[in-house]
Amino acid sequence: MLTDSRSLEVLPTRECLALLAGAEVARVIFTEHALPAVVPVTVAVLDESVYFRTTPDSRLASLADGCVLTVQADAVDTVSRTGWSVVASGLAEIVTDPLRRAVVESVVTPWAPGDHTVCVRVPLTAITGRRVAA
Repeated sequence: MLTDSRSLEVLPTRECLALLAGAEVARVIFTEHALPAVVPVTVAVLDESVYFRTTPDSRLASLADGCVLTVQADAVDTVSRTGWSVVASGLAEIVTDPLRRAVVESVVTPWAPGDHTVCVRVPLTAITGRRVAA
C-alpha cells in the first residue's frame, strides 16, 4: 500500500489574494439563462477587488453589472499532483469612473483580441483557497 505524503491546506485570505493577483488567467463564472457559464479572463487584484476587461457586446458586459460573479484561478502540477485553487465571489459592477478605468486598462491586458473597453469590478465579498502540497 502506498502512502500519500501530500497535504491539503486551507489558505488564509491574504495568501488567496496574492495567488489570485499572480494568476495569468482566471475564469469568471456566472449564470446565463439559469445555466452556469464560464469565460477565461485576464485579471488584476486592486484594493481587494478583482478587475477584468471585456468587449461591449459580450455576455459578460450584458450580465455583469449588479450580478454575482465568481472568479476562479488555479495552478496545478500534474506530475507531483500538487497545486492550488482560489475562488472569489462578489456583486459585480461596471467601472464608469474615468480615473479608475484608466488604472484598470493600464494593469489588465486581455489575451483575447477585440475591443475590451468595458471594465468590470468584482469586490471580494467571499474568498476561499486550498492548496495540495507535497
